[in-house]
Amino acid sequence: MPHSQDPGPQDEATGTQPHDHDHDHDHDHDHDHDHTVPSAIALRVRALETLMVDKGLVDPAALDAIIETYETRIGPRNGARVVARAWTNPAYLDRLRRDATAAIAELGYGGRQGEHMRVVENTLQVHNLVVCTLCSCYPWSVLGLPPTWYKSSAYRARAVIAPREVLAGFGVALPDTVEVRVWDSTAEIRYLVLPERPAGTEGWSEDRLADLVTRDSMIGVARLAPPTGAAA
Repeated sequence: MPHSQDPGPQDEATGTQPHDHDHDHDHDHDHDHDHTVPSAIALRVRALETLMVDKGLVDPAALDAIIETYETRIGPRNGARVVARAWTNPAYLDRLRRDATAAIAELGYGGRQGEHMRVVENTLQVHNLVVCTLCSCYPWSVLGLPPTWYKSSAYRARAVIAPREVLAGFGVALPDTVEVRVWDSTAEIRYLVLPERPAGTEGWSEDRLADLVTRDSMIGVARLAPPTGAAA
């Protein structure tokens, strides 16, 4: 469900209005140097994992493999490949617009948390931002594990109420002429932002383009800058 500060036409898929919103930046960005104290839930999970490992109920190597799979193979790289294909293949982009779930499945990505997908495109006039206001619905098949800040109550509330402030907290400053649309993921539908293709990447291969695409850009809290030395 989209939300936008300036009322616009209803979304054809959900029959809802886009909304404009902001959020405080009291969320972490998963930086390697972040030394915040684990939350009570994280501590409980860690204690439960230790107990189950000690009792021989789970194999820590198996847990590591599952996490590694979602962080790398079933992770943002999948979504980046979808974006790169859409940038380079007009026919694929058309299929992605008409039926994102099927188009994404063409590349072998689907299943859990990715059964009902919709792609929303960033343009010079529109910037899209994805949130889940009720819980943390997230397209695991193309973005991997959701970041901590995405699940935080601060982001979930502020993204709908004050999206421009939220984006500013991530370093994204948009001119007033750009409409911000906020899309509320649910169990019925999940969203993937198609970022604008950076200038200076004409003629690049899909693999090279995919290397430019970030997880945050596919959630909508980042924009992709032209690569350094793109003309080389």
